[in-house]
Amino acid sequence: MKMRRKYFYILCCLLFSSANLPAQNETASYEEALKLIEVWLDAQKDFEDIPGISASIVEDQKLLWSGAVGSANPESNAPFTEATLCSICSISKLFTSVAIMKLYDDGKLRLDDRLADLLPAYDLKQQFPDSGPITVRTLLTHSSGLPREAGYPYWTGPDFPFPSTEEIDARLSEQESLYPASTYFQYSNLALTLLGEIVTEISGIPYETFVQQNILTPLNLSDTRPEMPESLYGSELAIGYSALNRGGEREKVAFFQANGITPAAGFTSNVTDLGRFASWQFRLRESKTAEILKPATLKYMQSVHWTNPNWKTTWGLGFRVYKGPNGTTWAGHGGSCPGYRSSFEMDLKNKRGYSVMINSSGTNPMKYVMGMHAILTKMTKKGSETETAPDASKKDLSEYLGYYNPMPWSSEEYIGSWDGDLVILNLPSDKPADAMTKFRYIEGDTFRRVRGDGTLGETLVFERDETGKITRYSQHGNYTLRINR
Repeated sequence: MKMRRKYFYILCCLLFSSANLPAQNETASYEEALKLIEVWLDAQKDFEDIPGISASIVEDQKLLWSGAVGSANPESNAPFTEATLCSICSISKLFTSVAIMKLYDDGKLRLDDRLADLLPAYDLKQQFPDSGPITVRTLLTHSSGLPREAGYPYWTGPDFPFPSTEEIDARLSEQESLYPASTYFQYSNLALTLLGEIVTEISGIPYETFVQQNILTPLNLSDTRPEMPESLYGSELAIGYSALNRGGEREKVAFFQANGITPAAGFTSNVTDLGRFASWQFRLRESKTAEILKPATLKYMQSVHWTNPNWKTTWGLGFRVYKGPNGTTWAGHGGSCPGYRSSFEMDLKNKRGYSVMINSSGTNPMKYVMGMHAILTKMTKKGSETETAPDASKKDLSEYLGYYNPMPWSSEEYIGSWDGDLVILNLPSDKPADAMTKFRYIEGDTFRRVRGDGTLGETLVFERDETGKITRYSQHGNYTLRINR
């Protein structure tokens, strides 16, 4: 199934862009990078036997690209699109965290308020007499020492019996802390669930109503809901599938509703709405006026507030905050619910946000975020000083583009264009930017590999049939055949 895509790519913005955007002479590479992302995602969907994948990329207030491959419902052949809804599971925690910080901005709670003082229903046993207090701050940073889950087996199939808020509270007295507060990072759905209960307790209105009125509606996130809309299941809401079994099959996962766990794991959305959510954050960080939150409050949330003793895990207030692959600060969250995986990540300095949704378990959406980022970074980076800039006007490369068969040595290759050069992308690949090789046009149907230092290496020669169509290429004296699609 071909990728559905949107390009909100405006040349004038590139001509007068900041250093964060591609330079004027890299316009072609920027668009060509997005084409390679489409090709890569489409191949990964097939080779990993994933029902459907959607993704989006925003740069500040612009949607650079969004698209999807595969099916939202293989039984009815409903296509997966960028508008397809999925469970975003733990990305829900970001909306809960923003709700808490909205109450903080309004002076209705403090980060060091004790959980027991804010929530009358709370009576979980603290088994460490020397523990510090469990506070709003420790709940947001997963350093409270609380158990990971409420006292029910709701991640257990086939029915996934998510409890109500009343049921969660009724069993708090049967649970106890795992660690003293502010000692270790312990990811906790229970902690964020209790923060949702605090929103209800402090605001005086249901959690879902507060989030809708104070976050979703003001940001025009019309496709984001604090529930799984059952009436849309199998059409606009993708059906979820399991991880691959030993037989290489994925089983359909039963529909679920997170109920009382909603503040931690119950939302649905699509990659378009999450792109808007990212753009709001980039906008607010640069603003001087409040928009739902004060600018300083959002920046505070996206600063590191907890570092685990092993120095490997860092967390903000609700956000995972970490050093990204380009050395800048990133913030975001992942999601994993029965039949769905998702990732929402933002490069804060460069104002670029990535969203990925998959309707199957056992997959890694963060791989796709970092793959897209790496392709854009590589394809928009200026070449080395020793590399001679190609004259893109001297050769039409379109007839060489397409898929090639390198079997039995590897699965597939795609040859695309790259600012006047050709690029071979090996498929599938967990790290697509590392799986690319550039080739410079020389003459006729001959190209030469562009080495890392910009000098030219071995030749690659395309061959044609009697009608003039490209049928294969030769490299190192061996042939790779073209795949007709």
